[in-house]
Amino acid sequence: MTAPITGILTPHMVPLDGQGRIDEDELARLVDWLIGKRVHGLYPNGSTGEFLRFTVGERRRIVEITCQAAAGRVPVVAGAAEANVAETLAACEHCLDCGARAVAIVAPFYYRLPAESVYAYFAAIARDSPIDVTLYNIPLLASPIDVPTVARLAAEFPRIIGIKDSSGDIGQMIRLLAAVRPVRPEFAVLTGWEGALVPMILAGCDGGTHATSAVVPELTRAAFDAAKAGDLATAFALQHRITRVFDVVFGGAEFPEGFRVATGVRGFKMGPSRQPATAEQHAARARLADRVRRLLIEEGIEGIK
Repeated sequence: MTAPITGILTPHMVPLDGQGRIDEDELARLVDWLIGKRVHGLYPNGSTGEFLRFTVGERRRIVEITCQAAAGRVPVVAGAAEANVAETLAACEHCLDCGARAVAIVAPFYYRLPAESVYAYFAAIARDSPIDVTLYNIPLLASPIDVPTVARLAAEFPRIIGIKDSSGDIGQMIRLLAAVRPVRPEFAVLTGWEGALVPMILAGCDGGTHATSAVVPELTRAAFDAAKAGDLATAFALQHRITRVFDVVFGGAEFPEGFRVATGVRGFKMGPSRQPATAEQHAARARLADRVRRLLIEEGIEGIK
């Protein structure tokens, strides 16, 4: 039986060169560094990874590089969301060929769909996917996946093995756990909101996928370990530190640009974004880099550039 998905899975950005192309060597170096910092897994082609700003071929190359660099040391849950079921299934095939542990698929985006349509979409994928599927609920950017729909999919499709929920709603997560765990005890429930990482783990979540874990993987891993060990004082102290970093990075630029800046502070050549920016925005990002640098030094994080 394949091991369940647990712990901190990092949704990392993609380094770009001066021409806006994927910097493959730097991406591989970032993956290796994250594994060295003891993240539990990797989550390429998510929202933080700007999957919509890459072509289909580039998204596939990102999965290839991530899986090759990980070399089986940690599981890779690769974003496989495309605009329709057929293309999403083709992406699932590719992720399997690359060696990914599972795929992450966001609910249909752009069109806001009712729950029955969201169910039908994931059911069509689950029937034919060659690889395990995790649902990705991010209601800010895509059709929401409500609790009854998750429970229904979990009960009907063994291929659907978990969910990342980025709503940040602790009440919804508790209702989700209560609805799914009696039917599928092994169903992975991951929080995508770092401001609630420790409370979510204490409520029963298996871990989290957080952009901040690519900036301070030391803190997110330590918070997870402390929460699982029942060391609440340490866990909540770490939670406050993580939230402090998150608030500065997330609030310092439009998402996910702040995380590109902050990953650069950790010593990686992230390159310019594919999203055009004004001179004022570039200046603001330079100021953000200085602020992040000072903050991480205050937090005692080593290796700041």
